[in-house]
Amino acid sequence: MDTLAAPPAGALRQFADLPGPRGVPVFGNLLQMDSTRVHQQVEAWCEEFGPIFKLTLGKRRIVVVGDHALISTVLRDRPDGFQRSNRLQDISAEMGMSSGLFISNGEVWKRQRRMVMAGFDPVHVKRYHPFLQRVAERLIGRWQRAASDGRRIELQADLMRFTVDAVAGLAFGEDVNTLESDEDIIQQHLNRIFPMLFARIFKLLPTWRWWPSAEDRALTRSVAEVQAAVQGFIAKARARMAANPALREEPTNLLEAMIVAADEPGSGIDDEQVAGNVLTMLLAGEDTTANTLAWMVWLLWSHPDVMARAREEVDRACGDAALPSLEQLGELDYLDACAHETMRLRPVAPINTLQAIRDTQVGDVQLRAGMIVMGVMRRDPTSERHLDHAKTFDPDRWLEDARQAGAAKRLSMPFGAGPRICPGRYLALMEIKLAMAALLRHFDIVSVDTPDGQAPREHLQLSMGPVGLAMRLRARGA
Repeated sequence: MDTLAAPPAGALRQFADLPGPRGVPVFGNLLQMDSTRVHQQVEAWCEEFGPIFKLTLGKRRIVVVGDHALISTVLRDRPDGFQRSNRLQDISAEMGMSSGLFISNGEVWKRQRRMVMAGFDPVHVKRYHPFLQRVAERLIGRWQRAASDGRRIELQADLMRFTVDAVAGLAFGEDVNTLESDEDIIQQHLNRIFPMLFARIFKLLPTWRWWPSAEDRALTRSVAEVQAAVQGFIAKARARMAANPALREEPTNLLEAMIVAADEPGSGIDDEQVAGNVLTMLLAGEDTTANTLAWMVWLLWSHPDVMARAREEVDRACGDAALPSLEQLGELDYLDACAHETMRLRPVAPINTLQAIRDTQVGDVQLRAGMIVMGVMRRDPTSERHLDHAKTFDPDRWLEDARQAGAAKRLSMPFGAGPRICPGRYLALMEIKLAMAALLRHFDIVSVDTPDGQAPREHLQLSMGPVGLAMRLRARGA
């Protein structure tokens, strides 16, 4: 048996020994679970039952872990000790989705990792900054029209347009331009896939197989449409590379870089796996970055002193430029701290669920092969046990106090940890800082609110975002 953390003296605790909320026969805790807020439920149960407790969802046994050190150790014991759950793989395959890096396990994951990392090399990503600036300019234009008309901006919808355009251009060389068009067909399809995948994970019975609802039928159409678009991206990229062999030496986008890596002798990668990673980038790149941006806008609006300081930094870095260059983007240390503080307080992945490949242990608890570990990612990063004023939005903690900054970096793992850390984190931070620079440089925020005037409700659909945020803007100097 492998050991993840040394247990205290005495026998290891078994699953049956763990505390946890009382369930009912057959269903266990399943009827208590709300998939759209399960992260808040397990956070509350951590306070009631301690940092390690148990859940049963039908036949599935889950060990919930809220201790950051144990979570980090589990995340780093991948891919050999832990993997993505078989249930996630099975449901995504049943939906007709090609398997990309996010879902794959074992040797398939290792082969894909090499290919994807080649595409996300920071040297490649930096080359795409001029295109990203053009997308940011379109976002400014869209918001200028809304400001001129006095219209409320549905924040997440516009930010998802921004991230779809950015990912499609940077990753696939496709200028889909949803920001300057009312056509958002691909975005509508993408927005259906992740929520349905996540909801099905928590269902006891696969009712969609026997009695498919209108929503289930719409999902089937959406997956088919997105898969067709993905195949089109790959076909166009291969045609470009056939017509211009120099692209194999200097690929112009992430898809071309992945194709080059996949075509290397012995790569073990075929076009279906390339397609799976194209789909992964579209889904993950759209949802997670847009939600982080939405939370960041709300937090800055809620803290005017922080927003004013971030704006001063953007203005100082840009000088006479409308948007920061790549070098100027690197000077936005305070804005970067605001992004990291946002991800600490409002992580878009507040739970991380993994499956044990072999018998092992977490702390003083024995795990059998096949059991699930659910990491509660926000418990320790927002706990006074580990950080001063832990629930306060304070970007300075990432800059001034070495002790606090070190603790925050150790506690907060928005991109995961270990070998399966998110390969797109550099690109995501570039998008976040450029979009926020565009907002702060060109607009005064008149309001950011929800329909009921309360703080935005957290809604989990694999990625956790705010519900109902809308923004009103005024052009600076108007």
